[in-house]
Amino acid sequence: CWYIVYFDSEVNIESAAAQFASVDEVAVVQLNSRLENIGDAQVSNTAIQPSAAPATRGKLYPAFNDPDLDKQWHYINIGDTNVFSGVKKGADINAGEAWDITAGDNRIVVAIIDNVVKPTHPDLAANMWVNEAEKNGAEGVDDDGNGYVDDVYGYNFVENKGIMSPDDHGTHVAGTVSAVNNNGIGVAGVAGGRYPTQGVRIMAIQILHEGKSGDFERAAQYAAENGAVIAQNSWGYDGETAKNIYPSDRRAIDYFIDNAGMNADGVQVGPMKGGLVVFASGNDSRDFGWPGQYERALAVASVGPDGKTAYYSNYGDWVDVSAPGGNQRLGNECGVYSTVVGGRYDYMQGTSMACPHVTGIAALAVAHSLQLKKKLTVLELRDILVRSTHNIDQYCTGNKLSVNGSSLVQIPLNTFKGKMGVGYIDAFKALMNVEGIPCVTVRTGNRVTVDLTDVIGGNPTSMTDKDGYPTISISLPQADRAKLGIEGDIVISKTGKLQLKCTKPGSAIATITFIAGGNAIGSNEATGGMLVTCKVAILSRSFATNGGWL
Repeated sequence: CWYIVYFDSEVNIESAAAQFASVDEVAVVQLNSRLENIGDAQVSNTAIQPSAAPATRGKLYPAFNDPDLDKQWHYINIGDTNVFSGVKKGADINAGEAWDITAGDNRIVVAIIDNVVKPTHPDLAANMWVNEAEKNGAEGVDDDGNGYVDDVYGYNFVENKGIMSPDDHGTHVAGTVSAVNNNGIGVAGVAGGRYPTQGVRIMAIQILHEGKSGDFERAAQYAAENGAVIAQNSWGYDGETAKNIYPSDRRAIDYFIDNAGMNADGVQVGPMKGGLVVFASGNDSRDFGWPGQYERALAVASVGPDGKTAYYSNYGDWVDVSAPGGNQRLGNECGVYSTVVGGRYDYMQGTSMACPHVTGIAALAVAHSLQLKKKLTVLELRDILVRSTHNIDQYCTGNKLSVNGSSLVQIPLNTFKGKMGVGYIDAFKALMNVEGIPCVTVRTGNRVTVDLTDVIGGNPTSMTDKDGYPTISISLPQADRAKLGIEGDIVISKTGKLQLKCTKPGSAIATITFIAGGNAIGSNEATGGMLVTCKVAILSRSFATNGGWL
């Protein structure tokens, strides 16, 4: 059992640790650096019913009626220069294409492990995890017998009580994951459902408050044992002192990964077998960041609306993926817009803000697996997420401002090539990967050539008949052609190469038919090949590499 001991700032912590270590009953003494949230608040008391978006902005996603969704460029970035003159169209998570498939599922519980969430925020309340036994039970009594008193929405591990002390940071993070979608107020959440249908549920877990920290190991255990299968962590160690993960935090992460979604016998009882632990990489512009650097955690770095590494983001070969976290040095609206306390909304920036985008996409992926009646494991989900990205090394050119102690310096962006994870995460690609449908990604406005043998396998010579004509064809409904703005014909060459030009961003699923193992279909009378049909998703994005494949 671990005990957390606090000291006055004047006490020499190493001397105190030595005294504890001399006690026979003490097995291990662990010196913890200060835990801290990883995000910058610039809250400006925006009203719960904010003013209308400027007339130059179109409705980003007409299927939702959330008035401030148009401020959330990080979901759907149309290249609006009113946000920032250098905004990069498509530098977003491609939420709209994903929402057409799923917007979340209330069977999924996400633990927000932070300085906690305001559970009564009007844009969060309907998506909160609620312990009904405690809500309807007696105050001061452990009504459900889980060992925690009055844990209605989660638990306060700093002060060991059910009542929490909400803060802007945790509330902002929660809004990105699961603010209620289509409820006519405020903002949208990545996995916030489609009101009145509930989205993923938010479990509030407090481990930070006014410079004090709670027991993360107990918090992770509580989350796993009360139904959470994704743990969202936008916090880290004081970057000046921490050089590795603390043993108790390693055990906490391992416990959640190994036990979430399962009963005591190891049988899956939740929406996923095992738990995903997502961590912000850190805001010190360093090449390390704990505990996100731990190999079993999924570490998230941050980019701005220009598609470039945010000036504060930590980086390294240990980072798994990147997501939009904002860059308010380019302008206030270049931050991430979400919920804050007092029923309000505002912009913040940080890897803290990038992290919940990935958490939300992970929740969408699990939701889609439930739609398909698939049972995902945490290893399968992790693999899906890291394969659902776009290469951003192409934008690692020029210089950027970076943090150096208390000052900012210019450093070359090529420093970050290969160190921002496998790329910029895409929600639609994640859902296609859940289905097992390969994605052909093309840059909007460019005519591209894609080798279909990379998609469906096979030898190009087997895709033509004896006269050299293709035995492979592609079918795409006229409505989808119009949606993607496909100009001219979709051409398939004799060697199985697809050529097309999409003038509009979007996605569609095409059907490819070909003969495998011969240049004609076999029969009882003649030897030949087999007719094969498969699906391929065409994803037209402004934020993509020339030439199709990413």
